[in-house]
Amino acid sequence: MVGERRPVVLRNGTVLTMDGQKRVLTGHDVLVVDDRIAAIGPLLQVPEGTEEIDATDGIVMPGMIDTHRHMWQTAMRGYGADWTLTQYFVWYYLEWGKVFRPEDIHAGNLLGAAEALDAGVTTTVDWSHGLQTTDHADAAVDALQAVPGRFVLAYGNIQDSPASWTAKPEFRDFVSRRITGDDMLGFQLAFDVTGDPAFPEKPAFEVARELGVPVTTHAGVWGATNDDGIRLMHDNGFMTPQSIYVHAATLSADSYHRIAATGGSISVSTESEQSAGQGYPPTWAIRAHGIPVSLSMDTSVWWSGDLFSAMRSTLGADRAREHMAAHARNDTVTHSSLRAEHVVEWATVGGAKALGRDDLGSIEIGKKADIVLLRNENSPVMFPVLNPYGHVAFQAQRSDVDTVVVDGRIVKRDHRLVGVDLKAIRGQVEQTVEHLRAQLGEEAWEKGMNPDIPTTKVLDNPYTYTEYRGDTRTSV
Repeated sequence: MVGERRPVVLRNGTVLTMDGQKRVLTGHDVLVVDDRIAAIGPLLQVPEGTEEIDATDGIVMPGMIDTHRHMWQTAMRGYGADWTLTQYFVWYYLEWGKVFRPEDIHAGNLLGAAEALDAGVTTTVDWSHGLQTTDHADAAVDALQAVPGRFVLAYGNIQDSPASWTAKPEFRDFVSRRITGDDMLGFQLAFDVTGDPAFPEKPAFEVARELGVPVTTHAGVWGATNDDGIRLMHDNGFMTPQSIYVHAATLSADSYHRIAATGGSISVSTESEQSAGQGYPPTWAIRAHGIPVSLSMDTSVWWSGDLFSAMRSTLGADRAREHMAAHARNDTVTHSSLRAEHVVEWATVGGAKALGRDDLGSIEIGKKADIVLLRNENSPVMFPVLNPYGHVAFQAQRSDVDTVVVDGRIVKRDHRLVGVDLKAIRGQVEQTVEHLRAQLGEEAWEKGMNPDIPTTKVLDNPYTYTEYRGDTRTSV
Protein backbone atom coordinates (compact mmCIF):
# COMPACT_ATOMS: atom_id res chain seq x y z
CA MET A 1 0.00 0.00 0.00
CA VAL A 2 0.93 3.66 -0.31
CA GLY A 3 3.21 4.70 2.54
CA GLU A 4 3.21 7.70 4.83
CA ARG A 5 3.27 11.13 3.29
CA ARG A 6 6.50 12.99 2.74
CA PRO A 7 6.89 16.39 1.08
CA VAL A 8 6.93 16.24 -2.71
CA VAL A 9 8.02 18.88 -5.24
CA LEU A 10 7.37 18.73 -8.97
CA ARG A 11 10.15 20.77 -10.58
CA ASN A 12 10.20 23.02 -13.62
CA GLY A 13 6.93 22.04 -15.26
CA THR A 14 4.28 23.91 -17.23
CA VAL A 15 1.58 24.32 -14.59
CA LEU A 16 -2.07 24.51 -15.63
CA THR A 17 -3.43 26.04 -12.44
CA MET A 18 -7.11 26.01 -13.53
CA ASP A 19 -7.57 28.79 -10.97
CA GLY A 20 -9.86 31.79 -11.38
CA GLN A 21 -7.35 33.49 -13.67
CA LYS A 22 -6.57 30.24 -15.53
CA ARG A 23 -2.87 30.98 -15.21
CA VAL A 24 -0.40 28.92 -17.20
CA LEU A 25 2.93 29.03 -15.36
CA THR A 26 5.99 27.87 -17.28
CA GLY A 27 9.12 26.67 -15.51
CA HIS A 28 7.36 26.50 -12.14
CA ASP A 29 7.58 24.13 -9.20
CA VAL A 30 4.68 22.82 -7.12
CA LEU A 31 5.42 21.87 -3.52
CA VAL A 32 3.20 19.47 -1.60
CA VAL A 33 3.37 19.22 2.19
CA ASP A 34 1.07 16.79 3.98
CA ASP A 35 -2.20 16.71 1.98
CA ARG A 36 -2.01 20.29 0.67
CA ILE A 37 -0.34 22.38 -2.00
CA ALA A 38 2.12 24.45 0.02
CA ALA A 39 3.82 26.61 -2.61
CA ILE A 40 3.96 27.36 -6.33
CA GLY A 41 6.84 29.18 -7.98
CA PRO A 42 10.18 28.89 -9.75
CA LEU A 43 13.18 27.40 -7.93
CA LEU A 44 11.29 26.79 -4.68
CA GLN A 45 13.16 26.13 -1.45
CA VAL A 46 11.81 22.88 -0.01
CA PRO A 47 11.98 21.06 3.33
CA GLU A 48 14.71 18.55 3.93
CA GLY A 49 13.74 15.07 2.77
CA THR A 50 11.37 16.31 0.05
CA GLU A 51 10.97 13.91 -2.86
CA GLU A 52 11.94 15.66 -6.09
CA ILE A 53 10.13 14.89 -9.35
CA ASP A 54 11.46 16.33 -12.59
CA ALA A 55 8.58 17.90 -14.52
CA THR A 56 10.74 19.50 -17.21
CA ASP A 57 8.95 19.44 -20.59
CA GLY A 58 5.88 18.11 -18.81
CA ILE A 59 2.46 19.46 -17.89
CA VAL A 60 1.43 19.68 -14.23
CA MET A 61 -2.34 19.84 -13.86
CA PRO A 62 -5.03 19.16 -11.26
CA GLY A 63 -6.20 15.61 -10.86
CA MET A 64 -9.14 14.93 -13.16
CA ILE A 65 -12.61 14.21 -11.80
CA ASP A 66 -15.11 11.78 -13.36
CA THR A 67 -18.66 12.43 -12.13
CA HIS A 68 -20.35 9.27 -13.45
CA ARG A 69 -18.81 5.85 -13.95
CA HIS A 70 -20.42 2.42 -13.40
CA MET A 71 -17.30 0.89 -11.92
CA TRP A 72 -18.94 -2.42 -11.00
CA GLN A 73 -19.17 -3.25 -14.72
CA THR A 74 -15.45 -2.83 -15.44
CA ALA A 75 -14.69 -6.56 -15.26
CA MET A 76 -16.69 -6.84 -18.50
CA ARG A 77 -14.40 -4.39 -20.27
CA GLY A 78 -15.29 -4.05 -23.96
CA TYR A 79 -17.98 -6.76 -23.85
CA GLY A 80 -20.70 -4.39 -25.05
CA ALA A 81 -18.66 -2.51 -27.65
CA ASP A 82 -21.40 -3.00 -30.25
CA TRP A 83 -24.42 -2.50 -28.02
CA THR A 84 -27.13 0.09 -28.23
CA LEU A 85 -28.66 1.52 -25.09
CA THR A 86 -31.58 -0.88 -25.48
CA GLN A 87 -29.25 -3.88 -25.47
CA TYR A 88 -27.47 -2.50 -22.40
CA PHE A 89 -30.78 -2.11 -20.56
CA VAL A 90 -31.92 -5.61 -21.50
CA TRP A 91 -28.62 -7.21 -20.48
CA TYR A 92 -28.09 -5.46 -17.13
CA TYR A 93 -31.56 -4.43 -16.02
CA LEU A 94 -33.71 -7.32 -17.21
CA GLU A 95 -31.58 -10.39 -17.83
CA TRP A 96 -28.13 -10.70 -16.28
CA GLY A 97 -27.40 -7.83 -13.91
CA LYS A 98 -28.90 -9.85 -11.09
CA VAL A 99 -26.30 -12.63 -11.36
CA PHE A 100 -23.52 -10.32 -10.12
CA ARG A 101 -22.38 -11.46 -6.67
CA PRO A 102 -20.77 -9.15 -4.08
CA GLU A 103 -17.37 -10.49 -5.10
CA ASP A 104 -18.11 -9.49 -8.71
CA ILE A 105 -18.93 -5.94 -7.63
CA HIS A 106 -15.67 -5.96 -5.69
CA ALA A 107 -13.65 -7.14 -8.69
CA GLY A 108 -15.18 -4.56 -11.03
CA ASN A 109 -14.62 -1.74 -8.55
CA LEU A 110 -11.01 -2.72 -7.94
CA LEU A 111 -10.28 -2.75 -11.65
CA GLY A 112 -12.24 0.45 -12.31
CA ALA A 113 -10.51 2.27 -9.47
CA ALA A 114 -7.06 1.24 -10.67
CA GLU A 115 -7.97 2.17 -14.23
CA ALA A 116 -9.06 5.64 -13.15
CA LEU A 117 -5.92 6.37 -11.14
CA ASP A 118 -3.69 5.12 -13.94
CA ALA A 119 -5.27 7.70 -16.27
CA GLY A 120 -4.87 10.61 -13.86
CA VAL A 121 -8.47 10.56 -12.64
CA THR A 122 -7.97 11.24 -8.95
CA THR A 123 -11.67 11.44 -8.01
CA THR A 124 -14.31 9.12 -9.46
CA VAL A 125 -18.04 8.95 -8.77
CA ASP A 126 -18.88 5.26 -8.63
CA TRP A 127 -22.43 5.30 -10.04
CA SER A 128 -23.06 1.96 -8.39
CA HIS A 129 -26.55 0.85 -9.43
CA GLY A 130 -25.77 -2.85 -9.09
CA LEU A 131 -26.09 -2.92 -5.29
CA GLN A 132 -28.82 -5.54 -4.93
CA THR A 133 -27.98 -6.04 -1.25
CA THR A 134 -25.91 -4.28 1.35
CA ASP A 135 -23.42 -7.13 0.99
CA HIS A 136 -22.89 -5.86 -2.54
CA ALA A 137 -22.54 -2.31 -1.18
CA ASP A 138 -19.98 -3.39 1.41
CA ALA A 139 -18.01 -5.13 -1.33
CA ALA A 140 -18.09 -1.95 -3.44
CA VAL A 141 -16.74 0.19 -0.60
CA ASP A 142 -14.14 -2.40 0.39
CA ALA A 143 -12.76 -2.23 -3.14
CA LEU A 144 -12.76 1.58 -3.28
CA GLN A 145 -10.92 1.79 0.03
CA ALA A 146 -8.34 -0.75 -1.12
CA VAL A 147 -7.17 1.58 -3.92
CA PRO A 148 -5.44 4.87 -3.01
CA GLY A 149 -7.76 7.21 -4.92
CA ARG A 150 -10.58 9.55 -3.99
CA PHE A 151 -14.06 8.16 -4.66
CA VAL A 152 -17.74 8.94 -4.23
CA LEU A 153 -20.11 6.01 -3.81
CA ALA A 154 -23.37 6.82 -5.61
CA TYR A 155 -25.56 4.09 -4.15
CA GLY A 156 -28.22 2.57 -6.42
CA ASN A 157 -30.07 -0.65 -7.18
CA ILE A 158 -31.63 -1.20 -10.59
CA GLN A 159 -33.24 -4.44 -9.41
CA ASP A 160 -35.53 -2.63 -6.94
CA SER A 161 -37.46 0.64 -6.82
CA PRO A 162 -35.72 3.63 -5.18
CA ALA A 163 -38.54 4.01 -2.68
CA SER A 164 -38.09 0.37 -1.65
CA TRP A 165 -34.32 0.06 -1.25
CA THR A 166 -33.87 3.42 0.47
CA ALA A 167 -36.51 2.44 3.07
CA LYS A 168 -34.87 -0.79 4.16
CA PRO A 169 -33.28 -0.92 7.63
CA GLU A 170 -30.18 -2.61 6.23
CA PHE A 171 -29.60 0.39 3.93
CA ARG A 172 -29.66 2.75 6.92
CA ASP A 173 -27.35 0.40 8.77
CA PHE A 174 -24.93 0.45 5.82
CA VAL A 175 -24.92 4.25 5.78
CA SER A 176 -24.22 4.45 9.50
CA ARG A 177 -21.44 1.85 9.28
CA ARG A 178 -19.62 2.86 6.12
CA ILE A 179 -20.35 6.54 5.42
CA THR A 180 -18.40 8.15 8.22
CA GLY A 181 -17.26 11.47 6.80
CA ASP A 182 -14.04 10.03 5.37
CA ASP A 183 -12.59 12.70 3.09
CA MET A 184 -11.61 10.00 0.60
CA LEU A 185 -15.12 8.51 0.33
CA GLY A 186 -18.09 10.70 -0.52
CA PHE A 187 -21.70 9.54 -0.80
CA GLN A 188 -24.65 10.16 -3.11
CA LEU A 189 -27.89 8.39 -3.96
CA ALA A 190 -28.21 7.24 -7.56
CA PHE A 191 -31.58 6.59 -9.16
CA ASP A 192 -33.64 7.70 -12.14
CA VAL A 193 -37.01 9.45 -12.35
CA THR A 194 -39.35 7.75 -14.78
CA GLY A 195 -41.81 10.63 -15.15
CA ASP A 196 -44.74 8.66 -13.71
CA PRO A 197 -47.19 11.37 -12.51
CA ALA A 198 -47.55 9.49 -9.21
CA PHE A 199 -43.85 10.33 -8.59
CA PRO A 200 -42.94 6.97 -7.00
CA GLU A 201 -39.36 8.20 -6.48
CA LYS A 202 -40.48 10.89 -4.01
CA PRO A 203 -39.75 8.81 -0.85
CA ALA A 204 -36.18 8.22 -2.07
CA PHE A 205 -35.66 11.97 -2.53
CA GLU A 206 -36.96 12.47 1.00
CA VAL A 207 -34.40 9.98 2.30
CA ALA A 208 -31.66 11.85 0.47
CA ARG A 209 -32.83 15.11 2.01
CA GLU A 210 -32.93 13.54 5.47
CA LEU A 211 -29.40 12.16 5.05
CA GLY A 212 -28.18 15.44 3.59
CA VAL A 213 -26.72 13.82 0.48
CA PRO A 214 -27.04 14.69 -3.22
CA VAL A 215 -28.99 12.73 -5.80
CA THR A 216 -27.42 11.90 -9.15
CA THR A 217 -29.83 10.87 -11.88
CA HIS A 218 -29.80 9.88 -15.55
CA ALA A 219 -31.92 12.67 -17.02
CA GLY A 220 -32.84 13.32 -20.63
CA VAL A 221 -32.13 9.79 -21.90
CA TRP A 222 -34.05 8.97 -25.08
CA GLY A 223 -36.80 6.48 -24.37
CA ALA A 224 -36.12 6.33 -20.63
CA THR A 225 -36.20 9.70 -18.83
CA ASN A 226 -37.43 13.06 -20.02
CA ASP A 227 -38.85 16.47 -19.11
CA ASP A 228 -41.65 14.91 -17.01
CA GLY A 229 -39.07 13.71 -14.47
CA ILE A 230 -37.46 17.14 -14.28
CA ARG A 231 -40.83 18.81 -13.71
CA LEU A 232 -41.67 16.36 -10.92
CA MET A 233 -38.34 17.02 -9.21
CA HIS A 234 -38.79 20.77 -9.56
CA ASP A 235 -42.43 20.94 -8.49
CA ASN A 236 -41.63 18.91 -5.37
CA GLY A 237 -38.60 20.96 -4.42
CA PHE A 238 -35.95 18.29 -5.06
CA MET A 239 -33.80 20.17 -7.57
CA THR A 240 -30.83 21.58 -5.64
CA PRO A 241 -27.35 22.97 -6.38
CA GLN A 242 -25.97 19.54 -5.44
CA SER A 243 -28.11 17.66 -8.00
CA ILE A 244 -26.16 16.09 -10.86
CA TYR A 245 -28.06 15.35 -14.07
CA VAL A 246 -26.25 12.76 -16.19
CA HIS A 247 -26.48 13.01 -20.01
CA ALA A 248 -29.38 15.52 -20.14
CA ALA A 249 -29.33 14.96 -23.89
CA THR A 250 -33.02 15.01 -24.81
CA LEU A 251 -34.38 17.73 -22.53
CA SER A 252 -36.32 20.79 -23.60
CA ALA A 253 -35.35 24.40 -22.95
CA ASP A 254 -37.86 24.37 -20.09
CA SER A 255 -35.88 21.64 -18.28
CA TYR A 256 -32.58 23.41 -18.87
CA HIS A 257 -34.09 26.57 -17.40
CA ARG A 258 -35.16 24.64 -14.30
CA ILE A 259 -31.70 23.13 -13.87
CA ALA A 260 -30.06 26.52 -14.34
CA ALA A 261 -32.44 28.24 -11.92
CA THR A 262 -31.83 25.69 -9.18
CA GLY A 263 -28.05 25.62 -9.59
CA GLY A 264 -27.56 21.98 -10.55
CA SER A 265 -24.91 20.66 -12.93
CA ILE A 266 -24.82 18.27 -15.88
CA SER A 267 -22.41 15.37 -16.33
CA VAL A 268 -21.76 14.89 -20.03
CA SER A 269 -20.60 11.42 -21.19
CA THR A 270 -19.90 12.20 -24.82
CA GLU A 271 -18.55 8.80 -25.91
CA SER A 272 -21.66 7.26 -24.38
CA GLU A 273 -24.18 9.70 -25.84
CA GLN A 274 -22.61 9.47 -29.30
CA SER A 275 -22.62 5.69 -29.37
CA ALA A 276 -25.49 4.40 -27.25
CA GLY A 277 -28.38 6.67 -28.19
CA GLN A 278 -29.18 8.83 -25.17
CA GLY A 279 -29.25 11.83 -27.51
CA TYR A 280 -26.72 14.17 -29.06
CA PRO A 281 -24.12 15.37 -26.51
CA PRO A 282 -25.80 18.56 -25.27
CA THR A 283 -22.82 20.81 -24.47
CA TRP A 284 -24.00 23.48 -26.91
CA ALA A 285 -27.42 23.72 -25.21
CA ILE A 286 -25.95 23.53 -21.70
CA ARG A 287 -23.58 26.40 -22.44
CA ALA A 288 -26.42 28.47 -23.89
CA HIS A 289 -28.24 28.14 -20.56
CA GLY A 290 -25.21 28.80 -18.38
CA ILE A 291 -25.35 25.41 -16.64
CA PRO A 292 -22.13 24.07 -15.04
CA VAL A 293 -20.60 21.06 -16.83
CA SER A 294 -18.52 18.10 -15.73
CA LEU A 295 -17.32 15.13 -17.76
CA SER A 296 -17.68 11.38 -17.29
CA MET A 297 -16.92 8.09 -19.01
CA ASP A 298 -20.02 6.03 -18.06
CA THR A 299 -18.76 2.43 -18.34
CA SER A 300 -15.80 0.44 -19.66
CA VAL A 301 -18.26 -2.19 -20.90
CA TRP A 302 -18.35 0.05 -23.99
CA TRP A 303 -15.94 2.93 -23.87
CA SER A 304 -12.67 4.36 -22.69
CA GLY A 305 -11.89 4.81 -19.02
CA ASP A 306 -9.99 8.08 -19.21
CA LEU A 307 -10.97 11.71 -19.41
CA PHE A 308 -8.55 12.38 -22.27
CA SER A 309 -11.09 10.51 -24.39
CA ALA A 310 -13.91 12.50 -22.82
CA MET A 311 -12.27 15.84 -23.58
CA ARG A 312 -11.39 14.85 -27.14
CA SER A 313 -14.79 13.44 -28.04
CA THR A 314 -16.61 16.36 -26.40
CA LEU A 315 -14.69 18.92 -28.44
CA GLY A 316 -15.34 16.91 -31.58
CA ALA A 317 -19.07 16.48 -30.98
CA ASP A 318 -19.68 20.12 -30.05
CA ARG A 319 -17.69 21.47 -32.99
CA ALA A 320 -19.27 19.01 -35.44
CA ARG A 321 -22.71 20.18 -34.44
CA GLU A 322 -21.69 23.83 -34.73
CA HIS A 323 -20.34 23.26 -38.24
CA MET A 324 -23.36 21.24 -39.38
CA ALA A 325 -25.78 23.86 -38.04
CA ALA A 326 -23.88 26.51 -39.97
CA HIS A 327 -23.86 24.43 -43.14
CA ALA A 328 -27.64 24.01 -42.88
CA ARG A 329 -27.87 27.83 -42.98
CA ASN A 330 -25.46 27.93 -45.92
CA ASP A 331 -22.99 29.54 -43.54
CA THR A 332 -19.45 28.79 -42.36
CA VAL A 333 -17.99 28.67 -38.85
CA THR A 334 -14.79 30.70 -38.85
CA HIS A 335 -14.08 30.68 -35.08
CA SER A 336 -14.73 27.71 -32.76
CA SER A 337 -16.89 28.50 -29.75
CA LEU A 338 -15.80 25.58 -27.58
CA ARG A 339 -12.08 25.67 -26.83
CA ALA A 340 -9.62 23.12 -25.51
CA GLU A 341 -9.30 25.22 -22.38
CA HIS A 342 -13.02 24.72 -21.68
CA VAL A 343 -13.00 20.91 -21.73
CA VAL A 344 -9.87 20.79 -19.56
CA GLU A 345 -11.76 22.99 -17.11
CA TRP A 346 -14.78 20.67 -17.21
CA ALA A 347 -12.52 17.67 -16.52
CA THR A 348 -11.06 19.31 -13.42
CA VAL A 349 -12.79 22.35 -11.89
CA GLY A 350 -16.13 21.33 -13.37
CA GLY A 351 -16.07 18.02 -11.56
CA ALA A 352 -14.97 19.65 -8.30
CA LYS A 353 -17.85 22.14 -8.44
CA ALA A 354 -20.35 19.40 -9.24
CA LEU A 355 -19.26 17.51 -6.13
CA GLY A 356 -19.22 20.61 -3.93
CA ARG A 357 -15.46 20.24 -3.41
CA ASP A 358 -13.98 23.73 -3.63
CA ASP A 359 -10.73 22.26 -2.28
CA LEU A 360 -10.23 20.18 -5.45
CA GLY A 361 -9.93 20.83 -9.17
CA SER A 362 -7.20 23.47 -9.32
CA ILE A 363 -3.57 23.97 -8.36
CA GLU A 364 -3.64 26.72 -5.74
CA ILE A 365 -1.91 27.13 -2.42
CA GLY A 366 -3.95 25.58 0.37
CA LYS A 367 -5.96 23.25 -1.85
CA LYS A 368 -5.85 19.48 -1.64
CA ALA A 369 -2.83 17.97 -3.34
CA ASP A 370 -4.51 15.96 -6.10
CA ILE A 371 -2.04 16.49 -8.95
CA VAL A 372 -1.13 14.87 -12.26
CA LEU A 373 2.14 15.14 -14.19
CA LEU A 374 1.98 14.45 -17.93
CA ARG A 375 5.49 13.64 -19.08
CA ASN A 376 6.84 10.92 -21.33
CA GLU A 377 10.38 11.18 -22.61
CA ASN A 378 9.87 8.05 -24.70
CA SER A 379 6.90 9.43 -26.62
CA PRO A 380 7.18 11.58 -29.75
CA VAL A 381 3.71 12.91 -28.91
CA MET A 382 4.91 14.72 -25.78
CA PHE A 383 7.04 17.34 -27.51
CA PRO A 384 6.88 20.14 -28.31
CA VAL A 385 4.29 21.38 -25.83
CA LEU A 386 3.21 24.64 -27.45
CA ASN A 387 -0.44 24.94 -26.46
CA PRO A 388 -0.78 23.07 -23.13
CA TYR A 389 -4.59 23.06 -23.14
CA GLY A 390 -4.64 21.69 -26.68
CA HIS A 391 -1.97 19.17 -25.74
CA VAL A 392 -4.04 17.81 -22.86
CA ALA A 393 -7.23 17.70 -24.90
CA PHE A 394 -5.94 16.33 -28.20
CA GLN A 395 -2.45 14.89 -27.82
CA ALA A 396 -1.94 13.34 -24.37
CA GLN A 397 -3.18 9.92 -23.33
CA ARG A 398 -2.99 7.64 -20.28
CA SER A 399 0.47 6.37 -21.23
CA ASP A 400 1.75 9.95 -20.76
CA VAL A 401 0.62 10.07 -17.12
CA ASP A 402 3.97 9.89 -15.33
CA THR A 403 3.01 10.82 -11.78
CA VAL A 404 -0.27 11.00 -9.87
CA VAL A 405 -0.56 12.48 -6.38
CA VAL A 406 -3.75 11.99 -4.37
CA ASP A 407 -4.23 13.68 -1.00
CA GLY A 408 -0.50 14.39 -0.88
CA ARG A 409 0.57 10.78 -1.52
CA ILE A 410 2.23 9.53 -4.70
CA VAL A 411 0.00 6.81 -6.17
CA LYS A 412 1.64 6.61 -9.60
CA ARG A 413 5.32 7.20 -10.27
CA ASP A 414 7.42 6.71 -13.40
CA HIS A 415 4.30 5.50 -15.26
CA ARG A 416 3.58 2.72 -12.74
CA LEU A 417 0.87 2.57 -10.09
CA VAL A 418 2.05 2.52 -6.47
CA GLY A 419 0.24 0.44 -3.87
CA VAL A 420 -1.98 -1.35 -6.41
CA ASP A 421 -1.58 -5.11 -6.88
CA LEU A 422 -2.61 -5.57 -10.50
CA LYS A 423 -1.84 -9.29 -10.43
CA ALA A 424 -4.27 -9.82 -7.57
CA ILE A 425 -6.91 -7.67 -9.29
CA ARG A 426 -6.48 -9.68 -12.48
CA GLY A 427 -7.11 -12.88 -10.54
CA GLN A 428 -10.36 -11.55 -9.08
CA VAL A 429 -11.54 -10.25 -12.44
CA GLU A 430 -10.83 -13.59 -14.11
CA GLN A 431 -12.98 -15.32 -11.48
CA THR A 432 -15.82 -12.88 -12.17
CA VAL A 433 -15.62 -13.48 -15.92
CA GLU A 434 -15.64 -17.23 -15.36
CA HIS A 435 -18.69 -16.91 -13.11
CA LEU A 436 -20.60 -14.77 -15.62
CA ARG A 437 -19.81 -17.09 -18.54
CA ALA A 438 -20.98 -20.07 -16.50
CA GLN A 439 -24.21 -18.34 -15.50
CA LEU A 440 -25.04 -17.28 -19.06
CA GLY A 441 -23.83 -20.36 -20.87
CA GLU A 442 -21.54 -20.11 -23.87
CA GLU A 443 -24.27 -19.44 -26.44
CA ALA A 444 -25.81 -16.54 -24.49
CA TRP A 445 -22.35 -15.20 -23.62
CA GLU A 446 -21.33 -15.05 -27.27
CA LYS A 447 -24.68 -13.66 -28.42
CA GLY A 448 -24.59 -10.93 -25.79
CA MET A 449 -21.18 -9.84 -27.02
CA ASN A 450 -22.16 -10.06 -30.70
CA PRO A 451 -25.66 -8.62 -31.17
CA ASP A 452 -27.38 -8.92 -34.53
CA ILE A 453 -26.39 -6.45 -37.23
CA PRO A 454 -29.37 -4.72 -38.86
CA THR A 455 -29.72 -5.47 -42.55
CA THR A 456 -28.92 -2.57 -44.85
CA LYS A 457 -29.25 -1.97 -48.59
CA VAL A 458 -26.27 -0.66 -50.49
CA LEU A 459 -27.34 2.13 -52.82
CA ASP A 460 -26.67 1.86 -56.52
CA ASN A 461 -23.58 3.77 -57.57
CA PRO A 462 -24.85 6.91 -59.38
CA TYR A 463 -21.55 7.25 -61.22
CA THR A 464 -21.87 3.91 -63.00
CA TYR A 465 -22.87 4.73 -66.58
CA THR A 466 -25.51 2.22 -67.46
CA GLU A 467 -29.11 2.01 -68.57
CA TYR A 468 -29.90 0.00 -65.41
CA ARG A 469 -32.33 1.69 -63.04
CA GLY A 470 -32.44 0.45 -59.45
CA ASP A 471 -34.74 1.63 -56.67
CA THR A 472 -32.72 4.78 -56.15
CA ARG A 473 -32.17 5.61 -59.83
CA THR A 474 -35.52 6.02 -61.54
CA SER A 475 -35.95 7.45 -64.98
CA VAL A 476 -37.37 10.96 -65.40
